[in-house]
Amino acid sequence: MYDLETERLILRAWHESDAEVLFKYASDPEVGPRAGWPPHKSVEESREIIKTVFSMEGMWAVVLKETGEVIGCVGYLPALNANLPIEKGECEVGYWIARPYWGKGICTEAMRAVIELCFVKKGFSALWGDYFPDNPASGKVMEKCGFTDTGKETLCPKLDVGSDKPVKIMRLTREEWLLF
Repeated sequence: MYDLETERLILRAWHESDAEVLFKYASDPEVGPRAGWPPHKSVEESREIIKTVFSMEGMWAVVLKETGEVIGCVGYLPALNANLPIEKGECEVGYWIARPYWGKGICTEAMRAVIELCFVKKGFSALWGDYFPDNPASGKVMEKCGFTDTGKETLCPKLDVGSDKPVKIMRLTREEWLLF
């Protein structure tokens, strides 16, 4: 797995030692449900999420260079693991950031690094993303990264929270990214 670096961020693999800071931010009831998962209930639960979900290829801890603190997660899921019905050779991207860092362009900065990796190093032909309509800021992140609204909505039955709520679907092809 590659570490990625941007102006303000380091994207690196998750470590079990990140469990306390993950719990600090993932227990916020405003964070997880916006991304389709319930607030964490304990440090142990956060540690288990690190071991089982965040340890998959394509998942990074978002670390603020200035403080060295983990403040969120960004990554991609290949078609086999995606929430959306996508083709082989494509992936779904996702992210969340701790509430104190909302509105600072951090998700956009992190996503741009992941997008470049997905197209240049991994060779994906298209990236897909989705967001709940009541979380338009998530859609704005994708727009700022070159994604376009497909005009489609779907349910994501794999989500732990919100599987009964439609999500808006966004897409970015390699060709669109090269022109962006």
